[in-house]
Amino acid sequence: MILVQCEFDTKLKKSALELLGAAQKLGGDITAVLLGTGAGAVATEAAQYANQVLVCEDALLEPYTAKTFAKAIADLAEQAEATIVLLAGSRGGRELAPRVAVRLDAAYLEDATNIERIEGGLRIQHYAFLARVTETLEATAPIVVCSVKPNTQAIAETRAAGEIYEVELELTASGVNILGRIQEKTTRVALTEASLVVTGGRGLGSPENFALIEGLADVIGAGVGATRAAVDAGWRPYGEQVGQTGKTVQPNAYIAVGVSGAVQHLSGMGKSKNIIAINKDPEAPIFKVADYGIIGDLHTIMPALIDAAKKLRD
Repeated sequence: MILVQCEFDTKLKKSALELLGAAQKLGGDITAVLLGTGAGAVATEAAQYANQVLVCEDALLEPYTAKTFAKAIADLAEQAEATIVLLAGSRGGRELAPRVAVRLDAAYLEDATNIERIEGGLRIQHYAFLARVTETLEATAPIVVCSVKPNTQAIAETRAAGEIYEVELELTASGVNILGRIQEKTTRVALTEASLVVTGGRGLGSPENFALIEGLADVIGAGVGATRAAVDAGWRPYGEQVGQTGKTVQPNAYIAVGVSGAVQHLSGMGKSKNIIAINKDPEAPIFKVADYGIIGDLHTIMPALIDAAKKLRD
C-alpha cells in the first residue's frame, strides 16, 4: 500500500497530482490522505486517482502544526499498513516527512526527482552539492518515507473512483501557541508549482522595474521570482526568492532578467527545462547555463517580449 499525503486549497495542488502520478507509476494500491479544514470538499477529486481516500477534519488539526500533522499521517499510515509514504517536497512537506519517518521508524529519502521500486524498498535520484550532482540513493526497509520534488513527476491519470472514508484520530493539542500568521496573497500561480517562471535580479536597477517582470508573467501565466540581492534590497518579498536560501523551482521555462547567475541562485533554478537569460553583460555567468540568451537593454527587450506574448495569447 502506498500512502500519499495530498496538499490542497480549494482543489488538489499540482504537487498532490504529481505525487499521485508517482504512486501510480510505482504500482499497487494507493491511499490518498486529506487533512484539515476543507478536506472533504476535495475528496471526490482525490478519489479519481486513488483506491481510497481518508479524510480527517479534526479541530486539533487547526491551526496547522508539523507535530500534529505528522502524528496524523503516521497513524493513518499504520492503519492502512502502508509500506511507502509519499509527501510533497514543498516547505511543508519537507517539514513533515522526517517527522513521519521517525514516528514510523522508517527509512527516509528526500527530494526525489525520479522514483522507482526495488526489492524491499525504493530507489530515487535527487540533486546534491547545489544541484551540481545527481545522486542515486536506495532504501530497503519495511516502510520508506519519501518527499518528492515538485515539477518532476507526471500528473496522475484518472481511474475508477475510489472509496472515501471519514476517519477519526486520537490527536492531542500540539502544545504550540500560534500568536499570528502572515499569509501571502497573490492571484499568480504558486512559484514552486509554476510551469513558467519570470525572475528579476539587481540588474533591473530599481524595484519599480519589477513591473516589467510582473507584466510578462501576467501575460504568459507565470510565477514571479527574485534573486536574493533583490530581496535583500527590499525590492521583493522573501516568498519570491529563488536560490539556495530561497525556493527551488524546476519549471518548463525559466526567464532570468537582470540576473547575474551566482552559484547560490543557480542551485535553486539550474534544473529548469529551458533557461532564457536577458542581460546586458555578455560575460554574466547566467549565460553559461542558459539555453537561450539575449544580450541587451532590458528596457528595450522586455516591452517587446510583452507585446509579442500578448499577440500570441490573443
